Amino acid sequence: MAIAARYKGYRYPIEVIGHAVWLYHRFALSLRDVEELMHARGVVVTHETIRSWCAKFGPDYAAQLRRRRPRPGDKWHFDEVFVKINGTTHYLWRAVDQHGNVLDILVQSRRNAVAAKRFFRKLLKGLQYVPRVLITDKLQSYGAAKAELLPGVEPRQHKGLNNRAENSHQPTRERERRMRRFKSPGHAQRFLSVHGVIASHFRPGRHRLRAAVYREQMAQRFQTWQTVTGLAA
Repeated sequence: MAIAARYKGYRYPIEVIGHAVWLYHRFALSLRDVEELMHARGVVVTHETIRSWCAKFGPDYAAQLRRRRPRPGDKWHFDEVFVKINGTTHYLWRAVDQHGNVLDILVQSRRNAVAAKRFFRKLLKGLQYVPRVLITDKLQSYGAAKAELLPGVEPRQHKGLNNRAENSHQPTRERERRMRRFKSPGHAQRFLSVHGVIASHFRPGRHRLRAAVYREQMAQRFQTWQTVTGLAA
C-alpha cells in the first residue's frame, strides 16, 4: 500500500499517528494516558481518535514488523494461560522463541487437543521451516498436536524449562489490568496480536547485551519502525 494512500484523509501527520500507536502498544498505558502524553507534546487529540488509529494502523504495522524480523530461534516455547472475558474462562495460547520473541498468540475457549492443533496450524501457516525443539508444560494436548503436525521435532516437557513462555504472559496481565479486562475474545485477539509484535520488537533483551550493542540494536529497531510507519519512505 502506498504511504500517501494509507494516510489519506487523516489531518495529523504520519509521525503523530505512529508515535501514538507506539506509545499505546509499547507501554502499559491507557488510551487516556496516551492522550495526555500527546497533549504534553502539543498535540491535541482525543483518546477516541487514538483508539481509531490503533485499530486502523496497528495491525498493518505489526504485519510489516513480522515480515521484516529475522528468522526466529530454533527452540520454541509454548504455554497457555486463562483469561476471564465477560465472566467466561478463555485460554490465551502463546508461542515464543528462546530469545523471548513472540511468535504468535491465539485466544480460544478450549484447552484440549483440538485447540492445540488449531494453534499449531495458525503458527505454522506460511512458514518455510520448523523448529528443532518444542518446549511445553505437561498438558497432553501438545503431544497430540505435535504428533500430527510436527512429528520430527524434539519435544521437551518439564516445569522448569518453560519459564520463557510463562514470563512472556506478564505484559499481557499488565495490559489486562490496565484495560480493566478484555471486552470479548475478538477484542483480546485483535489487541494482543498487535501488542505482542510491537512490544517485543522494542525489547531486544537488555540484560543480555553490552551497552554499545544494545544502543545499536535499538537504533536499528527504531529505524525499522520508521520504515513501517512510513517516516523513512
